[in-house]
Amino acid sequence: MPRTSLPADAVRALTARLADAGQRSPVGRQPVHTCYVPADRVTADTVRDWGAQALAALDAHPDLGRVLDLPGDLAAVLPDRVRAKLAAEPVEDLRVDFEDGYGPRPDAEEDADAERTALVVRDWVASGAAPPRFGLRMKSFDTRALRERGIRTLDVFLTALGGAPEGFVITFPKVTSVEQVEVLGDVLDLFGLPLRFEIQVETTRSIVDPSGRLAIPRLVEAGRGRVSGLHFGTYDYTADCGLGAAHQHLAHGACDFARNVMQVSAAGTGVEVSDGSTNVLPVGDAVEHGWRTHYGLVRRSLAHGFHQGWDLHPAQLVTRYAAVHAFHLEGLAGDAARLRAYVARAGGSVLDEPATARALSSSFVRALDCGALDEDEVRRATGLGPDELRALARRG
Repeated sequence: MPRTSLPADAVRALTARLADAGQRSPVGRQPVHTCYVPADRVTADTVRDWGAQALAALDAHPDLGRVLDLPGDLAAVLPDRVRAKLAAEPVEDLRVDFEDGYGPRPDAEEDADAERTALVVRDWVASGAAPPRFGLRMKSFDTRALRERGIRTLDVFLTALGGAPEGFVITFPKVTSVEQVEVLGDVLDLFGLPLRFEIQVETTRSIVDPSGRLAIPRLVEAGRGRVSGLHFGTYDYTADCGLGAAHQHLAHGACDFARNVMQVSAAGTGVEVSDGSTNVLPVGDAVEHGWRTHYGLVRRSLAHGFHQGWDLHPAQLVTRYAAVHAFHLEGLAGDAARLRAYVARAGGSVLDEPATARALSSSFVRALDCGALDEDEVRRATGLGPDELRALARRG
């Protein structure tokens, strides 16, 4: 045995107060987007209609490779892959929106919409037609009137829904303080259900609090395990920063700063992060311009580690899936070679760390989840199946 100088008992005593790192990864599948639909427009056919409208837009503008300036190999395969996704699963996540997309309504009207849409969602769940994730966006806690209306809408909705089905989540907008998160958590406790919620990061005070500290860690802590995600709100946040309308867009540096804070605050907590939206819609004579804008912003988000964003119009589904699928297809060969080398402990020009292997395997899990790649394609490329990839990614 080698000789040592430090007494083992003394070392144990000194390190006893340290805790293990306790890193957590998100559990299960993260959707690539959230679709916001005003509550008064939600019907039993909403999910099907969004898919049909997206397919109609693609049929009307079939030369996707030219519109998005795709390289030849992607231009040859991407339209069919996008078409298949839109036919099989057009919406991965949907919010019945009672906030900005819905606006102020008479109480009786909002009560009726809350009950009606909850019954629609209940029927989706019963028939197997619900998206993998779904829920509602309530009103903010900005004022007493909004708080009372938001809580009542939540109460009517959950009472009609009759529970908290798997995949159900609440979106909590315009958060400005720890107290707001605490109160929402206390309200959710009254339902006696396993309810979780996302915090919308769309105010400057949800990034840096009045004392100058980063706000998000304390907001997540105040949720007492209920916070499942952080969603960026492009336009409220940039307006709160004082930007003019012409500069309120996802690629602005102010948005990059906010997203970086979100990212580092959520890292290792198991809380997902989602980028925001663009209001440049692919409609009318501006379909191609809207598609190019949306595609570029989604690709930019993916490059920055944001694998989810908001979609506000059915035609945006075309470029959402085009961007996500292109992202995974372009990285397929190189990522697969690095992952095979890591698993085989083989040499190569890049020596990857375990953390990079987790990132590589997580990317393949995401590609499987959203349909960008199928199991056979992933197994041929990596030699690994879904369970092996999830184990490497440390995902449940």
